[in-house]
Amino acid sequence: MKSEGLQYTTLLRNELHAVRDTMLEVRHQLPDPVAPALAAIINGGGKRLRPALALLSAYMFGADMGHAIPVAAAIETLHTATLIHDDLIDNAMMRRGTQTLNANWSPAATVLTGDVTFAWAAKLATRSHNIRLVQRFSETLATICNGELSQMFTDKGRLPTEAAYYDRIFAKTASLFALATEAGAILALQAEADIARLNLFGKLLGEAFQIVDDVLDFMGDEATLGKPVGSDLRQGIVTLPVLHYSQQHPDDVRIQAVLDLPRDEAATQALVADLRRSDAAEWAMQQATTRADEARALLAVYPHTPYRAAMEEIAAFAVRRQY
Repeated sequence: MKSEGLQYTTLLRNELHAVRDTMLEVRHQLPDPVAPALAAIINGGGKRLRPALALLSAYMFGADMGHAIPVAAAIETLHTATLIHDDLIDNAMMRRGTQTLNANWSPAATVLTGDVTFAWAAKLATRSHNIRLVQRFSETLATICNGELSQMFTDKGRLPTEAAYYDRIFAKTASLFALATEAGAILALQAEADIARLNLFGKLLGEAFQIVDDVLDFMGDEATLGKPVGSDLRQGIVTLPVLHYSQQHPDDVRIQAVLDLPRDEAATQALVADLRRSDAAEWAMQQATTRADEARALLAVYPHTPYRAAMEEIAAFAVRRQY
């Protein structure tokens, strides 16, 4: 199921164009060749789920769209900045079929481009004229960075608990979804219960989205993924399907063998093959589906509008992506 077939792409067509144009304003503040390179990344887009969720939330609660659009742009710019740094950290040469910045630039130039993108995201957040939203923006950025540092220094090379796994995917993915979905309620000065409900909606949706990504990492094909199958495991990152498999096969010594350095490539390939044949992907998808269903149920207390329906549809889409 492609995102182009989802309601939000039509419902928010003009608003998402405005989000992109707002993000692109940064070009006028940057030297060559940074400006065109960053503009290409912004125009490369993706599904724009995070800004769409912020806009849908804003419409649900009647927030001022003059403030909601720069907030949505700030959230997507923050996401873009994290991808620039992630590609450098992971030494990734390609993203969405195009070369990453670090494929052609020095680490210093790539880091600084990511930094200036973070700065632009923060500046856009201030256009909300809402101190609480700016605070939540900074808290989310800190959560993302701390999660990455934890993965570097404490998570790699060992089997985490399930609770630690969920902490990691909250930092990596769900925290930004939560910021996006609560943003509309914050801008509209809604009651604390509504802000908390939309935050939880985004958290559950983000968890579902990341679990499916982790399943696709094993069950997809290399041409579609744009990276080797099982690439997370090859980097020493244990995801939910691996955790489930390890619980079902506690005596399989290959699990620790592929986490230790230097990694045993033959053992990794054999383990990935066995994971694909096991019920690990199906079990993990059930966990994702449960979270998406719980997220949709949270919106049932609000009037049934096209904006609520579009948010519910995004939650369903999160677990309908195919491998």
